[in-house]
Amino acid sequence: MKTQQSESIVRRGVKAISRYVPQVEKPKKKLQLSEKLIWSGIAVLLYLVMGQIPLYGVTDDPRFDFLAFARVIFAAQQGTLLELGIGPIVTAGLLMQLLKGSDLLKLNFKNPDDRALFTSATKIVTIVVIVVEGTLYGVSVYGNLVASPAFVPIVVGQLVAASFVVMMLDELVQKGWGLGSGISLFIMAGVAQGIMWSVFSPVPADDGPVGVIPFTIDSAINGDIADALFRVGQLPSLFGLFVTAIVLLVLVYIQGIHVDIPIVSTKYRGFTAVYPIKLLYTSNIPVILASALLANAIFIGQMLWANYNPLNTNPAFNWIAQFDPSAPQTPTGGLLYYITAPRSLDVAMQDPLRAVIYVLFLTTIVTIFGRLWVELGGLSAGKAAKNLLDADVQVPGFRRSEGSVETLLNKYIPSVTIAGGIIIGLVASISDVLTVFGTGIGILLMVDILVNYYNLLVREQVDVHMPKLAALLGRK
Repeated sequence: MKTQQSESIVRRGVKAISRYVPQVEKPKKKLQLSEKLIWSGIAVLLYLVMGQIPLYGVTDDPRFDFLAFARVIFAAQQGTLLELGIGPIVTAGLLMQLLKGSDLLKLNFKNPDDRALFTSATKIVTIVVIVVEGTLYGVSVYGNLVASPAFVPIVVGQLVAASFVVMMLDELVQKGWGLGSGISLFIMAGVAQGIMWSVFSPVPADDGPVGVIPFTIDSAINGDIADALFRVGQLPSLFGLFVTAIVLLVLVYIQGIHVDIPIVSTKYRGFTAVYPIKLLYTSNIPVILASALLANAIFIGQMLWANYNPLNTNPAFNWIAQFDPSAPQTPTGGLLYYITAPRSLDVAMQDPLRAVIYVLFLTTIVTIFGRLWVELGGLSAGKAAKNLLDADVQVPGFRRSEGSVETLLNKYIPSVTIAGGIIIGLVASISDVLTVFGTGIGILLMVDILVNYYNLLVREQVDVHMPKLAALLGRK
């Protein structure tokens, strides 16, 4: 009884608060594909422009970049309006997904009211996270980097307002004005921007232009074309370009590997299809979680080091982490040193043990998180069997019961979860060691998003040319 009363109070509270939360209205008529592409382009353009506008009132650069290891995931740019990127939206979304997958939220998603309630609750939680993260980050990171204390609230306001605009842009895309989700578009645009910068940037570096193409041309003119094959540090090289292309091809191939389980509709006679269990069953969520774990570990390590061991003179703390006082971005010793990527081939060759430990560590963590996400994210065999039956389909030759279908799915889901975790962990870690453009995690995210958008565009074309088939697929 108390549980039901609590749920009723939460429902009423969410409905009451949601009335005052700004909403993006759905389009009154179905938009053409070309119109959706235009709106999606506008959203991405605004996002990229915000990433070039510096925070007003900040007079100095932060000594630490606490989000350095999560910038790709959060599509964030340090020192700009996109300091937090999509971080608050991703954080709130993962939190709500965990609550949903663990059944702490008792909602029936076949009920439109419950779906609307979940969407409203997610938006409210996102706003709370935006305010909290914007305030904490503005005060703790930029509190001492402004002209006067009076500018701190202004910086906090910019961070909160910018994150709110990002949330609305994401909602604009998801409500039907654009294609897919704004979050996916922003991540893809950020990774693609990084790759294009590595390939074409004419900005000068120590040995020539940053971009591998301008540098190769410059080297050829000077008669030193071999210099473009390998470059010192993390500067783009022909070797990095070659490895990036190989990784892209491997990921596209892996994305297509799946086990197909035949299903038939119990509502529409003669309608058959397949339920694909992809090798990358958990998608890239385990990599995101592992990256967030590493980012938090580095963040805590930096904070502790700055306060208790700034000169690396504490023998006990040196076992945990050591940093270079002149460039305290990545660890130079201790445990944290071995679990962060040596982001260039020359650095990896100087300390092969570090590279091996990093690859093994990240692969193990990604695999563990993949197994946990299957249970907490509502992807287990039991959940999948229930979803199939709720969708009015069944597996030919099996009784229409959750236990029977769950037994069948259990033959595949645990195995592909572990195999997929190992594969994406190895690809992400090895890509980082080999200095893949856009980072290994960024490439993983971009390929996954591109494949999803390809499937989305196919469905859009089916909707245009074969509306009856699209309607049937939509009801399945």
